[in-house]
Amino acid sequence: MLKEPIGGYFSLELPLHEEYHKEAIKLNTGRNCLEYILRSRKYSKVYIPYYSCDVILEPFHKLGIEYTYYHINLELELAENIALKKGEALLYINYYGLKQEYVTILAEKYGSQLVVDNTQAFYAKPIEGIDTFYTCRKFFGVPDGAYLYTDHPLNEDFEQDVSWERMDFLTKRIDLSPEEGYSDFRRQSHNLIGQPIKRMSRLTERLMQSVDYDAVAARRRMNYNYLHKYLAGSNQLHPTLADNAVPMIYPYQASKEGLRDYLIQNKVFVAKYWPNVQEYCSKESIDFLLATKLVPLPIDQRYQIEEMNQIIKCIGNEYQG
Repeated sequence: MLKEPIGGYFSLELPLHEEYHKEAIKLNTGRNCLEYILRSRKYSKVYIPYYSCDVILEPFHKLGIEYTYYHINLELELAENIALKKGEALLYINYYGLKQEYVTILAEKYGSQLVVDNTQAFYAKPIEGIDTFYTCRKFFGVPDGAYLYTDHPLNEDFEQDVSWERMDFLTKRIDLSPEEGYSDFRRQSHNLIGQPIKRMSRLTERLMQSVDYDAVAARRRMNYNYLHKYLAGSNQLHPTLADNAVPMIYPYQASKEGLRDYLIQNKVFVAKYWPNVQEYCSKESIDFLLATKLVPLPIDQRYQIEEMNQIIKCIGNEYQG
């Protein structure tokens, strides 16, 4: 019996490249990668950053594992000295794909008790012996999918996910508009809540095999550096792009209020990381400042210098001084 049928109607025609994280464990979501680590390591307590998305709490609540928040500073690094006991771990987010050098420092300090959240740093290489996970949706047009590196695998046979019903927001964006697909995007994001650990779907795996990873990395770096050239002088933050880093966004903080709304009104859609932080932190904290003031400017592979110039023009002199 043939593994795949021959003939019949066509499916999507996609180029075929080598998967970037081909050696990783392929799962359905980033939060399930974290659940996998928590189940495997059996941690009694994990330190997590205030400046994080509340979906990160899902596996902690599910497994009944204790967690404690910690603050970060304007360099997006730990603002406090955390001493881990046996059975405890520290979760650190590689913010915007810019903090790999700091991840290396943390790995030297905490060893296997460090868990690296690379959901914003798809291209950052894992460090041997350090549990590390990635998500696909923040960098590429796919409905789900995540990658996990660990030397402590679970002895379980997980069901394979199916993703075709989660594709509508992706196809609507092409056929209609981002605005008309946005409610579907929100709905499908909500549908990922509470999903059990599953293996990555065949559809998502095939989509990830269609990506030209070198071209994506080059475009993201080019767009980031171009924005930084023109916006660094007015940016209240001072982001640094290492030679081998591939960023998710360009983090920008204007000296005046209203930039986020102004950009959205001009169809430059920018996310907000993360509204839930405002509920946990005081207004004087750096975490609160980042959650409310930082504007993540898009620099991804869909865009070229023309779009970067449009962003720069939108920001304009009104928001740069």
